Amino acid sequence: MIVTACPGQGSQTPGFLSQWISEVDGFQDQLARLSDVCSLDLVTLGTEADEVEIKDTAIAQPLIVAASIAAYRTMLQGTAIVGVLGHSVGEFAAAAIAGVITDEAAVSLVTIRGRAMARAAAEQPTTMAAILGGDFDEVIGVTQDMGLEVANYNGAGQLVAAGTKEQIAALIATPPSKTRAIELKVAGAFHTRYMESARSELSDAIVGLRISDPLIKLWSNVDGQICTSGSRFVESLVSQVSAPVRWDLCMANLPTEQFDFVELPPAGALAGLVKRAVPSANPIALKAPADFEKVTR
Repeated sequence: MIVTACPGQGSQTPGFLSQWISEVDGFQDQLARLSDVCSLDLVTLGTEADEVEIKDTAIAQPLIVAASIAAYRTMLQGTAIVGVLGHSVGEFAAAAIAGVITDEAAVSLVTIRGRAMARAAAEQPTTMAAILGGDFDEVIGVTQDMGLEVANYNGAGQLVAAGTKEQIAALIATPPSKTRAIELKVAGAFHTRYMESARSELSDAIVGLRISDPLIKLWSNVDGQICTSGSRFVESLVSQVSAPVRWDLCMANLPTEQFDFVELPPAGALAGLVKRAVPSANPIALKAPADFEKVTR
């Protein structure tokens, strides 16, 4: 049994698609097809661009979603997948894989989303930090006292807090007891009130969108539950722009019987969380095409 996962922003690294393009038949063609949708050269961005360029929200989001879709279409298409889920922007790739929207619609929407979130982030200097370890309730209390919002409930002893640059700097300097705080490679305080203008733009963009109900199980970041309504899932993609990601609840609702948890590129972060939190999962991070040999088929 296989569940596929699509990573979110911050997972990308310079050159992360080089091996995929050189070793996987059709991968470059998939990226070229999706490049036309977002008016970006995704091949060059995934192979030659530096860290600063691919950290740009307007570039990172379509690049990450296109990478996951291209990997799925070239490596897993036709494999018996029981379900799919994504983390944050990865939910757009998950929606395409589940048949809720087309690949082109997914990349088009995240292009709009990424640009809108970049504009929102430019309104005030904000950022995010992962908080590792500590007592869950105490960590939440400290972040709230500092004026921060919890943007991601990642489970496995990890929360992501978001706020102004000054607030995050203070958090890193004096983290809650028995924790570490690490600033993330993102451009703003995503999944918080700072993204309200971006949420509004994305809401306008889905008007008239062709939507189908999912063909396979599709977990939602809203509450971790399986969503059977395509329209409801798309509505949640909009609301999640300024609301927290409940990845912890997604993991809690994964199968209890043994299964392969296959994370698409840029892979690693989600497989690591699942390894620590879901005993029934065999996490497989597709960091390179050779990792596909680990998947039970």
